[in-house]
Amino acid sequence: QLTLVESGGGLVQPGRSLRLSCAASEFSLANYAVGWFRQAPGKEREGVSCISSTDESRYYADFAKGRFTIYRDNDKKTVTLQMNDLRPEDTNVYFCGTFDAGPRVCALRPIYYYWGQGAQVTVSS
Repeated sequence: QLTLVESGGGLVQPGRSLRLSCAASEFSLANYAVGWFRQAPGKEREGVSCISSTDESRYYADFAKGRFTIYRDNDKKTVTLQMNDLRPEDTNVYFCGTFDAGPRVCALRPIYYYWGQGAQVTVSS
């Protein structure tokens, strides 16, 4: 059973930045396709960004384009979502998800096998 852990959430003012990290508790995320999602209470989980297992493909939701960047850290152990110019409407619980290891594209639909517990991001003045 693969366990994911998100970190880096918190409270920030509008226009500021946050960096979320996704790590697997037992091993590296090298060769895993990873997606970032967010979910507000009572709403469906919404795709934010994802990166394929080979890092060749990265996708962003329209609201994330130009503000958010997804990348795999140099040590391949984590996948980071850099969020800039945050807005109050970005307030959500953010989750990362993955499949089993191996060549995979990624998707902005919540079809992943494994999920973390989520990290709260609050954007407020």
